[in-house]
Amino acid sequence: MLVKRLTTYFLPLNLKQCSILISILLGLCLANTSVAASKIKVDSIIYGDYLVTMTGSEPYIENGAVAVQGKDILAVGTQQEIDSAYRSKNRISGKQRILMPGLVNGHTHSSMTLFRGMADDLKLMDWLTNYIFPMEGQFVTPEFIRVGTELACYEMIKGGTTTFVDMYFYPNTIADVVERCGLRAVIASPSIDFPSPGFKGWDDSFAAAEKFVDERRGKHERVTPAFAPHAPYTVAPEHLAQVVASAKAFDAPISMHVAEAPSEIEIIKERYNTSPVKHIAKLGMLDETLIAAHMVHPTVEEIQMMAGKTVGAIHNPTSNLKLAAGISPVVAMLEAGVLVGLGTDGAASNNDLDLWEEMRLAALLHKNRESDPTVIPAMTALTMATRGGAAAIGLGEQIGQLKPGMRADMIQLDIGRPSLSPLYNVISHLVYAVDSSDVVSTMVSGQLLMTDRKVLTLDHDQVKKAADQKGKEIAAALSRRQQNP
Repeated sequence: MLVKRLTTYFLPLNLKQCSILISILLGLCLANTSVAASKIKVDSIIYGDYLVTMTGSEPYIENGAVAVQGKDILAVGTQQEIDSAYRSKNRISGKQRILMPGLVNGHTHSSMTLFRGMADDLKLMDWLTNYIFPMEGQFVTPEFIRVGTELACYEMIKGGTTTFVDMYFYPNTIADVVERCGLRAVIASPSIDFPSPGFKGWDDSFAAAEKFVDERRGKHERVTPAFAPHAPYTVAPEHLAQVVASAKAFDAPISMHVAEAPSEIEIIKERYNTSPVKHIAKLGMLDETLIAAHMVHPTVEEIQMMAGKTVGAIHNPTSNLKLAAGISPVVAMLEAGVLVGLGTDGAASNNDLDLWEEMRLAALLHKNRESDPTVIPAMTALTMATRGGAAAIGLGEQIGQLKPGMRADMIQLDIGRPSLSPLYNVISHLVYAVDSSDVVSTMVSGQLLMTDRKVLTLDHDQVKKAADQKGKEIAAALSRRQQNP
C-alpha cells in the first residue's frame, strides 16, 4: 500500500526511479528510528537559553539543557549534547529563559504569613512580647498552621524557592503540607522554656520534638526533621545540652536563633558572663549540624570558632534591618570559611518570603557596610541563595547545584520583559535585575510544581480565601486588644 501511494505521488518519475527513491526514503526512516531508539529515554528534559549550574566550573552554559530521571538529575550540558543522547515526551522549552537551581530559604516561620503586616515598626522585644507571643497564644492551632503553611508554600513556589528551613509550632501539620505541595523542607520542632501553643513549657515541648524527629526521620525524602530550641536566652543551658545529646543520637540538625539582637547579647552577658556563640559552644552545639539563624553579633573570635564546622550562619538582611537588630558580618564570616546562607525570616518581620530581595539586599548592604563596592559580588550573593545556602543547612550533597546525581530541584526565569534587556551578564541580572515575578517554572525532585506561572499543587483561590478568613479573625482580635489594652 505504501509503495502504491508513493508511486502515485511521484508519477512524473518512471517506475525504476520511483523504486530507487522509495528505497532511499525507507532507509532514512529506518536510520532515524534506529537513532531515536539508541537515545536514553528520560522523564523530562528542561532547557534554557542560559543554564546556570552553580557548580563553580563556569558561570553558565548557553543553550543548555538538563535531563531528569525520577527525582535526580541524570545529565547536564548543551542542548545539542543532551538532545543527541536523551529523549523525552516531556520537554520544557527554554526560549528566553534562564534555567538554574531552586533557591534555598535558610530560615523562616512559614505560618507567620498570617501575621504579615500585623505589627510593624516596633523594637524586637516589644514586637515579640506584646504582639507576636500573645497572638500566637490566641490563634495558633493545627488549622492555623495548615492555612499559613499553604499560603507560604504557594508564595515560595511562585517565587522560585524550592527548599526552606522552618521553625514553628505543630511541625507534623507543616510536614503534611510540604509533602502535599511538593517543596523540600527542613522542619524544626520548636522548644522553649515557657508556655507556647500546645505546651506548658520545656518538658512537654521537647518531648514532642524528640517524638517528631524520631517518627519523621527517613519517612519522606523531601522532609528533614530537626530540633528547634528557640534561642540561648529563652532556653536554659541544661535544656540546650539535652538538645545537643538528642541531635547526636538521632543524627538530626538543630535550627536556632543565635546572636540576633543587642538585647540577646546583654541577657547572655548578664546571666552567664559570656556571649551567645561561646555559650552554645561550651554546650557542644557547634559540633553538630547547626542552622544558626541571624548571627548578627558574633565576635571575631566566635567567627573563627564557627569556621570549618557544620554550622550555617543564615543571613536575614530584611528582617534584621526592619527590627534594627544590626547588620551581620557576612564578609568576615565568608572570608573565615563559615558557611553562610540566606533567609527571609517569617513574613511577620519581613514582610514577604522573597529570596530575590534578600539576595539583592545582601549584595548591596555589605558594600555600604564595608565601604567597598567589590565585596559580595553578584556570584557570591547568588551562591548564598543556592549552593552555599544548601551547604549551610546540611543539604549540600543533595541540592543547590545542577549536576548529575543531585536532586532535580530547579527553576526557570523568563527574561523576555523589556526591563531585562539588554543582557550582558546573566549572573548580574539574577541578583540586580530579576525579581520573583520572573519565575515561570518550579521543579522539585523531578516534579513540576509550577509551569508557565501556574502553581499545580496548591489551589490559588482556596489558599487566598482561607488566609483572608484567618486575617479577619486576627484583625478583630487586634481591634478588641486596642480598645481594651
